[in-house]
Amino acid sequence: MKKVLAIILGGGAGTRLYPLTKLRAKPAVPVAGKYRLIDIPVSNCINSEIFKIYVLTQFNSASLNRHIARAYNFSGFSDGFVEVLAAQQTPENPNWFQGTADAVRQYIWMLQDWDVEEFLILSGDHLYRMDYRQFIQRHRDTNADITLSVIPIDDRRASDFGLMKINDSGRVIDFSEKPKGEALAQMRVDTTVLGLTKEQAELQPYIASMGIYVFKKDVLIKLLKESLERTDFGKEIIPDAAKDHNVQAFLFDDYWEDIGTIEAFYEANLALTQQPMPPFSFYDEKAPIYTRARYLPPSKLLNCQITESMIGEGCILKNCRIQHSVLGVRSRIESGCVIEESLLMGADYYQPSVERQCSLEQGDIPVGIGTDTIIRRAIIDKNARIGHDVKIINKDNVQEAERESQGFYIRSGIVVVLKNAVIHDGTII
Repeated sequence: MKKVLAIILGGGAGTRLYPLTKLRAKPAVPVAGKYRLIDIPVSNCINSEIFKIYVLTQFNSASLNRHIARAYNFSGFSDGFVEVLAAQQTPENPNWFQGTADAVRQYIWMLQDWDVEEFLILSGDHLYRMDYRQFIQRHRDTNADITLSVIPIDDRRASDFGLMKINDSGRVIDFSEKPKGEALAQMRVDTTVLGLTKEQAELQPYIASMGIYVFKKDVLIKLLKESLERTDFGKEIIPDAAKDHNVQAFLFDDYWEDIGTIEAFYEANLALTQQPMPPFSFYDEKAPIYTRARYLPPSKLLNCQITESMIGEGCILKNCRIQHSVLGVRSRIESGCVIEESLLMGADYYQPSVERQCSLEQGDIPVGIGTDTIIRRAIIDKNARIGHDVKIINKDNVQEAERESQGFYIRSGIVVVLKNAVIHDGTII
């Protein structure tokens, strides 16, 4: 894998994940109580022995830079690195990244100097565990110019994805973006060609792109330099290339979730608490998910009732009830609280006890969740200060709302409290 260079696309402004992306790049959004989204593809690369990794981003990249610098330091005896390449304006190109392909194109002058044979293009907002060595081996075995990683899809979900059609050798011969009706029926394929059993193939007769690609180095450079007006890999570059290039499909038949929306992000996080087998597990010792080491103390639980939940390191919980929730690092929850079906991202720092006491005496609200507060079906971003006797329960069942001045949004019925927000005592949302 020394001849492979990975490029992780950090995404655009992250509008589908807003307001979690208000103050951070999409790959820096916290996940599972202690990780960040970028840790997923980077860890997959490391576990696949791919150690040359660039992350392309252009929005709010300060926290992403900080996280990567602290988390991924390879020894001086290897050529491994994880580096952020932020969008920049140059005399040749005064524009920001216009799409996935354009982001890579703007740095092609640097990427083409690497002594590698393949470029592995990855997305920064997917949750999955994958050994890219098998993916790249399939690319080499079929002498492909481009290989796409695909997932099998059933009839119910097929219209939500961009679908592909393959021939008997696994070569991609047609594309269709979110087809319906007769157009959908035309995209059925025999997925046994890619390795599914006959029974699985009948249940999942479609294949959809995961947004993960392997390109031969010279093919990628040629395609990006030839078609300057084409800015997206999945919609323009690859469908056009399929006409006269060998574009192959590689089947990934395991858990994969695009968590680029608030609802998908919320559901994927809470699914991690399932027992005995969550759909995705962070407990695989053979392929761990790496992140920044924080050296936090163990969590302290004082007379709490906790069911079907994950608690990050360094939390302090007092006499509260937590049900089907994920609590991030340094979460602080006071007596009498009820947290149900919620994701709390925790805090970036500890507030000293003296400072907390002074805040309470002066009528200010300390970091964390105050006494007798109820939180249900919500996402609480980092460093939020939620007061005493607050109810975050979406009592009117509102589906969409923007209350930035009041410290929260509602997306798909999920209340999202902003980072650093202050929710005053007695508030009902």
